[in-house]
This record gives sequence, C-alpha cells and structure tokens, in this order.
Amino acid sequence: MSRRRRRKTGASHQQERWLITYADLLTLLLIFFVIMYGVSTLDAEKYEAVSSSLQTTFQAGSGILDGGPKITGKSGQQIPGTTGKDEGGADSDESKTQPAEEQPSERELQFREQERQLNTFLQTIQAYVTDNQLQDQIFVADKPQGISITLSDRFLFDVGRADLKSGAAGILDRLSSLFGTVDAKISIEGHTDNQPITGGRYRDNWELSGARALSVLRYFIDTRDLAPSKFQYAGYADTRPVGDNSTTQGRQRNRRVEITVLRQLQADPIAQKTP
Repeated sequence: MSRRRRRKTGASHQQERWLITYADLLTLLLIFFVIMYGVSTLDAEKYEAVSSSLQTTFQAGSGILDGGPKITGKSGQQIPGTTGKDEGGADSDESKTQPAEEQPSERELQFREQERQLNTFLQTIQAYVTDNQLQDQIFVADKPQGISITLSDRFLFDVGRADLKSGAAGILDRLSSLFGTVDAKISIEGHTDNQPITGGRYRDNWELSGARALSVLRYFIDTRDLAPSKFQYAGYADTRPVGDNSTTQGRQRNRRVEITVLRQLQADPIAQKTP
C-alpha cells in the first residue's frame, strides 16, 4: 500500500510543474507592464534636470527639448543648417530684415503709364463721338490688343474710291491730336465687302482696302506731321468681315477702316518685328 501512495504522490508533483512556468510568465508580464507604465509617466522634475544639464553642456540660451536652438559651435556660433537664436538671444528668423517690396521694373512702369494714357484716350474719343452724335459712323471699343476706332467708309470715302472726303478731316484731326498723348504704335487697317470691283482705278478689293488704309496714314503723317514710326497699315479686303455680306446692312458694316492704338510700347521688339 505504501509503494502505491508514493507513486501517486510523485506523479502528482510532475503533473503540476506547469504551474511554475505559468507563474514565471505572469511575473514577467507584470514586470513588462510596470516598465511600460514607468516609461510612459513623465517626471517633471527629472525632465527639468535633464533639460538644464543639456542646456549647460551645449552652451545654449534655452532648452533644446523646449524647441530652442540646436547645438552651437565655438564662440556661440551656430552650426550651419541649424535654426534658433543668435548671440543676442533674438530669433534668427525674426532678426532677419524682411525683404523690401519688389519695385516694378522700368518696363513695367512704362506699361502702366501707357495703360493710363490709353484709358484717357478712350474716354476722350468716346466723349467726342457722343457730343457730335457720330455713333452710327464711328465705333469705339476697348479690345485686348488696344483701343479700336472703326470708321465707316461712308464717313471717309466715296463708293469704290480711296480719296478722303472733306468731311473726314474733323475726326482725323481729333485723332491726330490724341495720338500725340499716347506712347504706342497705331495700326490702320482697310476692309471691304465681298462685292467685286467693276472698272475704276483699283483691280480688286485688296488694292482698294490697302489704298484706303494708306490714305488715312498719309493724312496723319503728311497733313498732321505725325511721326511715321508710330504707324503701320494693311489692307485685308473682305477676309475679316464683321457683318453678313449677304445683306446690305452687313456689307455696309464690312466696308470700314479700323484704327487701333496698340498695347505695345514703341520700343517693344514685338512691335518692331517685321512680319
């Protein structure tokens, strides 16, 4: 009987040995969580002590951990690539002089002055058209390329001719006086309808449109003594219609001379470029 009891007691001890391993695991887990808790808990006094120690070691003006300056070199000089405060204690970013507002270039100033002149020109010519009730013969518009003045051929020429009428002098003289107030190129373009020319001095609408533009140009430089360098001219015949050539009213709109004060400085290489 005694032998059987000894065997049972020994077997019982062997079966319960896993409890030792389980207890060790629980102990290790407890230690792990204690360490994690300790790391996650900040000791303000110890933090301040470490911060002060680092501050003294690296000769800085304020705590590195507080977002202060980075490590400094000899004689308090800041190591390249770091940011922070200079020797005087002021923030280096703030101590830098703010760049002055960028001044416009001379060319930009010229364009601004030209735009002011064009605005004055537009208001003056619009007032002239209104005061003289010429709205049905003279059309003024502010376009991206410049201030455009469209003159009806009825106002300037007889049918099929390019010689200026005597009544055209009034508006051309007014324009001449205004051109002197604007530092810009002036483009003169002749346009016709699509009706073919039969007989007369000009072979086709190309010659007629070019001759009409040239007549206006000649008036400005020969009669009004304006500088030829301010002008350019061209004839486009019926290639740029603004009205319907199948109607009488549309054809009348297409027969015109357009004078455009261009948004280009006279010294502008684009304006001087030969097509």
